[in-house]
Amino acid sequence: MEDGIFRTYYQSPIGKICITGSEDAITSISFTEGEGGLKPVSDGIIVRECSAQLKAYFSGDLRAFSLQLEAQGTEFQENVWKSLLRIPFGETRTYAQMATVLGNPKVIRAAASANGANPIAIVIPCHRVLGSDGKLVGYSGGLWRKEWLLRHESTLAGTKRQLEIF
Repeated sequence: MEDGIFRTYYQSPIGKICITGSEDAITSISFTEGEGGLKPVSDGIIVRECSAQLKAYFSGDLRAFSLQLEAQGTEFQENVWKSLLRIPFGETRTYAQMATVLGNPKVIRAAASANGANPIAIVIPCHRVLGSDGKLVGYSGGLWRKEWLLRHESTLAGTKRQLEIF
């Protein structure tokens, strides 16, 4: 542990994931292509629990995460991330729908930008947001991962649909 930060790695079906947290909350989940091994840099209860929940999610046994989250951003970004948490498992929304939920249909680009700045991938489900035309666009982990996550969730939820990559 360095400066109260705990970190571990989880090997998911779509690549290595770095999980970072404090003693009380998860602060980031991101895909990593780095060379480092999968051994924890440091270990803590919250990152171990997150790793266990990710394993259950990927195996199809978990549809809703129950983790304390601490995503740091602007007030607008944090509002976007909170709205992402309300998108049900197996469903999607468009950036236009997100802007409307945020109270201003004109903030589509700002909502998309905040979505892209999400520091807690998968758990804060930014992958559930599509372009306004319903196509797959933008995902910091790569569109192939976004497509995999959406197919995984829609299969488990019984909401299979055709996905188009822009």
